[in-house]
Amino acid sequence: MTNERWRVETHCHTHYSKDCLITLDRMVSICHKRGIDKLFITDHNTAEGALKWAGITPELFIPGEEIMTTKGEILALFVRETIPPFLPPLETIQRLRDQGAFISVSHPFDRLRKGAWKREDLDEIIDQVDAIEIFNARCFAMKENDEAEAYAKAHGIPGTVGSDAHHPIEVGRATLLIQPFEEPGDFGETLKSASRDASLSPWWVHGLSSMAKWQRKYLKRSLPLTNQP
Repeated sequence: MTNERWRVETHCHTHYSKDCLITLDRMVSICHKRGIDKLFITDHNTAEGALKWAGITPELFIPGEEIMTTKGEILALFVRETIPPFLPPLETIQRLRDQGAFISVSHPFDRLRKGAWKREDLDEIIDQVDAIEIFNARCFAMKENDEAEAYAKAHGIPGTVGSDAHHPIEVGRATLLIQPFEEPGDFGETLKSASRDASLSPWWVHGLSSMAKWQRKYLKRSLPLTNQP
């Protein structure tokens, strides 16, 4: 067992999400500056950008997707193709299993976000997922993360942490310090002994997401082509 630890961002958005403007060249620069060794790209309801970016910079990026189901959001890592949104949770999970993905659950108890889960709905799938996101930097209060962590411990499954970044200032806000891994199975095993370096983002970062959506919708803001897949 190696003593080496990677700093890993498991939940991060790019300009392939409608509420984010971060491009490839900017993300690479941010990761290098903040000492991030691996970053899972988890755009809303698409893996298109994540798959392209991982193909361009495989030493840094790993493809993922944040998927809205009919009950709440799933955080999928190591994906190979996009899973469409608004499917029943068990169908989403089965499609992810078919492609060998690692399955977590995004900010399950942050009830101010539409991707939150009712506890009874989460109970129905808990034995079908690999992890629960026990710390999300965009939660408005720590009690929501504490509730998720208690739930994960009660069900004996590991927890992921993530910045859920939509703006450059958020990237790396919540990271795992974890032994090197290659495949989903390796990640799941090393996750059990991982530690975290995490703090909540300020509440106003949600306004940055709204501003990004506004810019793209009303100003028709174009994105730079440099290194853009």
